[in-house]
Parts: sequence; C-alpha cells; structure tokens
Amino acid sequence: MIEIPEAFTQYLAAWNETDVSKIRGHFERSCVDDVFFVDPTITTRNIDELEAFAIKVRTDNPTATNHLVSAVDGHNGRYRYLWEVYEQGKLLLQGMDMVTINNKGKIIQVDGFYGELCKH
Repeated sequence: MIEIPEAFTQYLAAWNETDVSKIRGHFERSCVDDVFFVDPTITTRNIDELEAFAIKVRTDNPTATNHLVSAVDGHNGRYRYLWEVYEQGKLLLQGMDMVTINNKGKIIQVDGFYGELCKH
C-alpha cells in the first residue's frame, strides 16, 4: 500500500475550506509557488491563480464537500486517485487527479479529469 503524501491532506483541505481567507494557507503548505493545475474547465500556472479558482468554486458551491474515494496509487513522484464532490448529499462531480510531487513533498502539478473512465 502506498503512503499518501502529507501534501494531499492540505490540498484536499483547501478545497473543503469554508473560510475563503484560509484557502491560500492550505495551498502554501501543499504546493510550490508555481504549481500547475489543469482540468477540463481551467488552467492555472501559480498558487495565486489556483487560490482564485478555489475561492470561485467555494463561492459558487458554498456547502460542497470534496472526498477522496479511492486508494492512492503512484510511483516516482506521480500519484493518482479518484474523487467526488457532493453538495447537500447530492453528487455534483466525480473524477480523477494525477498529481506530481517534488522531492520536498510539495505538489508541482495537478492534472484533473472529470467523469468515469470508460472500459472498452
């Protein structure tokens, strides 16, 4: 079993933080300053842009909760896991992240995907 990097705990906490003034602190503890984040809706190239996006998501969905719903799998500083977002008990979105961690344990890149991966 793979040990979940500590950065993941703070990263997930940022997305679940209800006090938008505290989101940045979670990202500062989990990510490098020039963290690269890309998903189907946005590309951010630094912690300022990622924070702004997280604040927008929180503002648009004030009671949403983000959940890690799989084991974490990884090798060579690259990890993947499944997540789901709920609001008032209703599934809003599900997907998978692929995350790259540097040798200091901080996130340098997040590649997010929405929806389930289909089988042939």
